[in-house]
Amino acid sequence: MLSLASTTGRAWVERACAHLDEILLDHAHCEKKAASTAVSLLFKYVERRELLVTLSQLAREELGHFEQVLAQLAAHGVAFRHQVPSPYAGQLMKAVRAREPERLVDTLLCSALIEARSCERMRLLAEALDDPALARLYRGLLAAEARHHETYVELATAVAPAAHVRTRLRELALHEAAVLASAPPIARLHA
Repeated sequence: MLSLASTTGRAWVERACAHLDEILLDHAHCEKKAASTAVSLLFKYVERRELLVTLSQLAREELGHFEQVLAQLAAHGVAFRHQVPSPYAGQLMKAVRAREPERLVDTLLCSALIEARSCERMRLLAEALDDPALARLYRGLLAAEARHHETYVELATAVAPAAHVRTRLRELALHEAAVLASAPPIARLHA
C-alpha cells in the first residue's frame, strides 16, 4: 500500500497527456536520479551494511528503467537532453532532519514517498494513454515502483524502530502532499 496523503487530480493527467514528450523526458531524468540517490546512499552510509546490497540492487533496477524510458524517447523521436526539473524533490527534502540517524531515516522515507508518487502517476498514465507501447511501459513499471516504495520503508525500519518510522512517514506524507499542492503547473512527473 502506498503511503500517500493525497491523490493526483485529473488536471495533472490532462497536462501530462498533452505534453507527453516533456513527461517522458522528465521520467528519464527521474529514473537516472533515483539510481543516483541509491548510489549516493551507498557511498554516504558505507558502515550501514544492512543497506548496501539492497541499495545496490535498487540502483541497477533504476538504471534499467532509465534505459527503457530512453528507448521510448527514441521511439518517439525525442532527444534526451537537459531539462529544468520540478522543484518537488528539493522541496520534499527540506523536511529531512540534520542529525543522524534521523537524517538517514528521513532520506529513506522521502525516497519512499517519491517512489509512491511515481507509482500512482504511472498508473494514471497507463490508464489514460492512447499509445499502447507507452501504456504497456507504465503498467510494467508499477510493481517495481510499489516495491521500491516498500523497500525504502523497510530500510528505514532497519535504522529506527518501526513505530517511529510509521509516525515519521505519516508526517512526511503530509509534507509531500503540501509540496505537490503548491507545485507549479508544469509538465513533470512530480509537479
